[in-house]
Amino acid sequence: MGLSRLLLYGAFFHPNGNHLKNSPNPGSKAPKVIPRAAHNVSRDEISNAALKVLYRLHKAGYQAFLVGGGVRDAMLELHPKDFDIATDATPDEVRSLFSNCRLIGRRFRLAHVRFGREIIEVATFRAAANHVDDDSAHDPEGRIIRDNVYGTIDEDVWRRDFTCNALYYNIADFSVWDYTGGFDDVKRKRLVLIGDPAHRLREDPVRMLRAVRFAGKLGFTIDESVVEAMRGHTNLLTNVPAARLFDEFLKLFQSGFAERTFELLREHSLFGELFPATEEELSNDPKFLAFTRTALQNSDQRVADGKSVTPMFLLGVFLWIPVKKLAEIRRSEEKMSESQSLSLASYEIVAQQQRRISIPKRFTIPMREMLALQPRFAHMRGKRAANLLEHRRFRAAYDFLLLLSEVGMGDAETAAFWTEVQSQSPDERANSFQMQAQTGKKRRPRRRRRRNPTESS
Repeated sequence: MGLSRLLLYGAFFHPNGNHLKNSPNPGSKAPKVIPRAAHNVSRDEISNAALKVLYRLHKAGYQAFLVGGGVRDAMLELHPKDFDIATDATPDEVRSLFSNCRLIGRRFRLAHVRFGREIIEVATFRAAANHVDDDSAHDPEGRIIRDNVYGTIDEDVWRRDFTCNALYYNIADFSVWDYTGGFDDVKRKRLVLIGDPAHRLREDPVRMLRAVRFAGKLGFTIDESVVEAMRGHTNLLTNVPAARLFDEFLKLFQSGFAERTFELLREHSLFGELFPATEEELSNDPKFLAFTRTALQNSDQRVADGKSVTPMFLLGVFLWIPVKKLAEIRRSEEKMSESQSLSLASYEIVAQQQRRISIPKRFTIPMREMLALQPRFAHMRGKRAANLLEHRRFRAAYDFLLLLSEVGMGDAETAAFWTEVQSQSPDERANSFQMQAQTGKKRRPRRRRRRNPTESS
């Protein structure tokens, strides 16, 4: 480390690796500094936008570190896509350096620096709240609801969740700073919480979901101390805002590791906290479990193939049996079609689900339409059947039908018919629907009434 950098850090860091007495956190452990030659984190793995932010902060006299998943994934050679930066500059100071910056958040005040479609998130080092006027707050269970108390890097590290996410890549000399043993934990592929696991989970119960997500995505093992703490705290997820849990749902199931993540969520009794009605049915219905797993496998394959995925489809999968059972009850209570009962039941089940996960209408409305179309596939003759091909939710509903038939929950012949008819020409398609009509009950031709010759005179 150059002399100029030591002078810049002088109040906090000593060249022999020990913190000075006037450090804001004198009891803190000094970091292990891994020089560039001893690690594999390369600037080639960091986006140009992130490098611009790091260099400009450094040039302005601020500390600038790439931190978290970007460092971890670079070590694992996973080609990181998200780049978070930590600095001693305040959010307002960051904004003054970048005209393309805006400040967001209340729980955590952050700076977002935009480069086209890429956003680089810049966070100021945080410290523990020590004064009554600090901008920090917790709820009665200990969950953090506001945390805008700024500090230094050697304080900030202890506010992070897992050791593998607490590695700091220093743009000044390209070293990696490790306070918590995260460097070795990444090599061992182990997820370890920083500090007392039970306390850290009470602070933020979403850390349980993050543990499962990282384990599913990275193939890491969750440390036994974390597993033990999770056993007694799964119910705390009910205290997390439903909108935040929807964001976590997207990360859990839309990143290409949905099946493995699903198994881990169930293994650690977390899935039932997110989807209680679904978990009840999964435990009692092997076919529904097979259907769900198949849908998750298909979703992962689409991500691997670079195809788009929508949360609407998986939400429909998770809620299918609860919706179908309620639809049968509603249909027995009132006279309505099967499609109408499915639409009504979907509305009610979604309303119940919103108490756990807040699902935007742009996903719930098409999901209801997709489920309500399922009975219409059984009708394969006439103009109404042909018109189904033009419905805006046909493709999603058809994919849903295929999954049902694949696991024995739907009719295979019906699925085969709708698969074949899509590849036919208009004339062949019209003939297919007509042929289906001929196999049904034939209508007797109307008898024409003979006119009396005298009537024409």
